Order: sequence, then structure tokens, then C-alpha cells
Amino acid sequence: MKTVFYTRNGPADSVLEFADKPTPQPQTGEVLVKMATSGVNPSDVKSRAGRAPAFDFVVPHSDGAGVIEAVGEGVDQSRAGERVWIWNGQWQRQCGTAAEYISVPEFQAVKLDDDIPFEIAACFGIPGLTAAHAIDLLAADNAETVLITGAGSAVGHYITQMATLMGRKVIGTASSGKSDIVMEAGAIACIDYKSENIADRVLELTDGEGVGAVIDMDFYSTSQLIASPALQAKGAIYSYGSNDMGAIDVPFRDLLFKSITLQFFLVYELDEAERLAAIDRLNWFMRSGQARTRIAHTLPLEEAVKAHELVETGQANGNVVLTI
Repeated sequence: MKTVFYTRNGPADSVLEFADKPTPQPQTGEVLVKMATSGVNPSDVKSRAGRAPAFDFVVPHSDGAGVIEAVGEGVDQSRAGERVWIWNGQWQRQCGTAAEYISVPEFQAVKLDDDIPFEIAACFGIPGLTAAHAIDLLAADNAETVLITGAGSAVGHYITQMATLMGRKVIGTASSGKSDIVMEAGAIACIDYKSENIADRVLELTDGEGVGAVIDMDFYSTSQLIASPALQAKGAIYSYGSNDMGAIDVPFRDLLFKSITLQFFLVYELDEAERLAAIDRLNWFMRSGQARTRIAHTLPLEEAVKAHELVETGQANGNVVLTI
């Protein structure tokens, strides 16, 4: 089967290779999926660049979509021929979705509605489920107005749409070049985080009331809102990332006296109940008739180097998908 793989860390044009590898066989409880598409995410390029391979070679990418071609022992034969999308394809595994075939536990191959293209489904695993779980957390509180950082990113774009669909008022942050994307997704305003003070603008946009919740991609920066009236007392920050992964100082006095909730999560490590709820939420969104997925580039598998470079340099104004 055709694959993209690497044996060492480094720049995409130095370490990514394209060659044939043996087609896997589905083991007990697994399904063999003939891939149609493979999604390229920031975590994929970070792993290739700096996370030492745990195997003699690694086929990258967690996300993708295709058709089940064969099933292993213990899997209902009726699943053969089913259109599916994949999550955690390469998480703690050697072989991800950047190949003609992948064999995964059957619960990691989720049935795909017939009217959803494979290109869009390749964006469900990390962007879609991250957004869906964040919205599940948001659904449990009563915040009327929500600040979404990185609202022009693939994840933030989904979150903005879902939160708006729930009836929440959304203020997004993004660079000036992505403000149109944020507004089209349903936000009431977009703050240019590069040129505007986020806290001041939030207070201005909310007539001094601030927001009740923040869904956040960069806790290192967003933690500065804890002491600001831009985040209401008894507010919450739901965070799935940080540009600084080291120690981050937070003002405990403000956390305590404002009764602020901090909730962090990693989409790779959702438990079974959280995962099923996120999949249900994603289905609700996709079946709403209002869901939009921004695909910036669709490239053949052989152009994986270019795909990685587009994601790594931030040139892609949306998702990057490989076709197989």
C-alpha cells in the first residue's frame, strides 16, 4: 500500500518519505479501512518535527475517512462497506491515516452519514471532537456571552458555529486576516489579538459586563483575563492548549474570590462517555444544515511535504486534507 512515513524528526522536506508498505490485516476487534482522505493537523507536524518516534518508522496523522474493507474476528460482518471517519489514528500507534489503509479498533471508525464528503470527514477527529467536547462543557453552564480565542482556526471556527447554534453570544479573537471567517461563523464581534487589548475590547463590547466563559486555545495568554473584570465572577475558562507548555503563573486570589473554574482537556484522552457525547454533539452539528467546514487545501498523498509545510507555517486559512 502507498504510505507517507518518517524514521526520524526534522523538517518535512528532509524526513517525510513516500513508499509502499505491507497492507495491515485487521486483528480481533479491528476494522480495515481503505482511506479516501487524511487530515493534517498542527499536532501531526509537531510530532514529526520534534517528538522522537517510538517505532522504527511512523505513518503520521490521526484523522481521516474512508470505507471499511474488511473486519477482524468479533466485529459484525455487516460493517464491511460502511463509510467511516477515524479518530486517534496514530495516537500511541505506529501507523496513522497517511496511507491507503489503516487497521483500527472498530470503535475508532465512526459511521459517516452518506451526504458528508470524505474531505470534510477528515476534519472531524481533532478539530471536530475538540470543538464538540468544548461545547459539551459550555452547555453545562449558563454563560450568555462567550469569548472564543483563536476563533479563526479550524477548531475555533467549529466552536464559534456550535456556540452560536446553541444561542450563545460569541466574541472571537483572531488576526485581522481571519476576522471575516469569525463573523461569518456567527460571532457578534472579532477582536484582533495582535493590535487590540482583549480585556478592554471585551468590556467595551459587553457594556462593562464581561463574559461568563472563555473557550481557549492559549492558556498562557488567556490566564491574564482571570484578574480582569472582562471575565465575570463565577466564570469559567475551558482550555485545550497553550503556546507555553511550562509553568504558568495564575492569580490565586482572583481565582478564589471570583470563584473561577479552570477546566483543561486533551482531545486524545477523552474517556468513553466524553467521546460518545462529543460524537453525538458533532453529529447534531453536522446534521443541523448550518455546519461549515473550511478546507484551505486538498492535495494528493504524494504532496504530504507541502501539506505539512502549509500547516506548520500557518499559511493554510483552514484545514489541509490529503486525498488517497
